[in-house]
Amino acid sequence: MENLEDKFLKLKKILRELESAAVAFSGGVDSTFLLKTAVEVLGKENVLAVTSCAETYPSEEEKEAKKLALKIGAEHHLIHTTELDNENFVKNDQKRCYYCKKELFSEVIKVAEQKGYNYVLDGSNYDDHLHDYRPGMQAAREMEVKSPLKEAEMTKDDIRALSKEYNLPTWNKPAFACLSSRFPYGDQITVEKLEMVDQAERFMRNQEISQFRVRHHDQNTARIEVLPEDLPLMLKKKDKIVNKLKDIGYTYITLDLEGYRSGSMNEVLDK
Repeated sequence: MENLEDKFLKLKKILRELESAAVAFSGGVDSTFLLKTAVEVLGKENVLAVTSCAETYPSEEEKEAKKLALKIGAEHHLIHTTELDNENFVKNDQKRCYYCKKELFSEVIKVAEQKGYNYVLDGSNYDDHLHDYRPGMQAAREMEVKSPLKEAEMTKDDIRALSKEYNLPTWNKPAFACLSSRFPYGDQITVEKLEMVDQAERFMRNQEISQFRVRHHDQNTARIEVLPEDLPLMLKKKDKIVNKLKDIGYTYITLDLEGYRSGSMNEVLDK
């Protein structure tokens, strides 16, 4: 296994050979580190950050992406993707993420071609390659989107460590996925449901809980996942949380005793 310095050198070599690139930029840990490194290696005139404004992402994420791109010094371009107009996405089957990423990458590729960038990059890391169910990666392969972090075998821990050295504010940012990942497969995705989850998670972000998900199991039931160490805090604040989520529209507010885990909605696929 290569050490962190070797992986970082490998990443820079991969980026240098591209000459110019548009980065699908969400403002998360991975894409922020990728954008920062690409600007350092290629120069800001050869790198474009492209962020999607979609109903499946909170508006706070778009605002943060703008601030981060400005801090890094990258040119920033906003696009508007329309996943909810795609009936395949809305029906929310096991390939939902594939349809979402295909829409995203199609739009980023258009921008890259119009502005003369050689490649489109995404922030998939080596852990994504090894773990969980990630149909979005199929869309990246089909559309020839490059994943330099994965190619350099950089894990999430590697990226957080180097982001800290870079003094990037995202180095300890909690993992985030689009709001559509909060729904069981087969539960149709609507604007109204997305707004319920968005409101619930916006409230939770102000409760001093580091990492969590509000899973929307049906119109009545919210299942909250937090890290095991935050379970006592959840119980301490349970009345406040229950009252708020009932105001949002949920009837039953449940706490998952297994705790937070990425991609928990995929666990039914194993069965």
